Amino acid sequence: MTPSELLADAFGRTHDNVLAVLDGLTDDELRHRPGPEANPIGWLVWHLLRVQDDHVAGVGGHDQVYVDFVDRFDLPYDATAIGYGQDSDEVQAFAAPAALLAEYADAVHERTLRYLDTLAADDLDRVVDEHWDPPVTLGVRLVSVADDDAQHVGQAAYVRGLLGR
Repeated sequence: MTPSELLADAFGRTHDNVLAVLDGLTDDELRHRPGPEANPIGWLVWHLLRVQDDHVAGVGGHDQVYVDFVDRFDLPYDATAIGYGQDSDEVQAFAAPAALLAEYADAVHERTLRYLDTLAADDLDRVVDEHWDPPVTLGVRLVSVADDDAQHVGQAAYVRGLLGR
């Protein structure tokens, strides 16, 4: 297994889990907050997809998939928002149907796989962010995104379980 295949497997598992979490949920269930400051399923999925889309586009040097979706989501956020730093009111304002989230998930996953398919093992050592000490390599960035995605889809699955679904 190559490093690209390993990363593709990790992102593929998250993708499968995202689709499973979204399956059959109503708009109200997607917006359910189990506590006053808790993140709802829909926002968690949107956020993890936005981070993946943003970060993979950044290291891959291509446009984000979201440019083709931003108008369809019609959210009260800046078009470049990915969820970092949003307050409770902004999270509460999130609303999108499961089908749109799943379609965006498919498009982000496809773009991620296409990018991963271009990588050689040596590419993972390339520094992509010098704002940290030590500087962040491509491999570290991609593992970080995969980890963040896994955590957020796990949170979404937990909230789904609280709904008895």
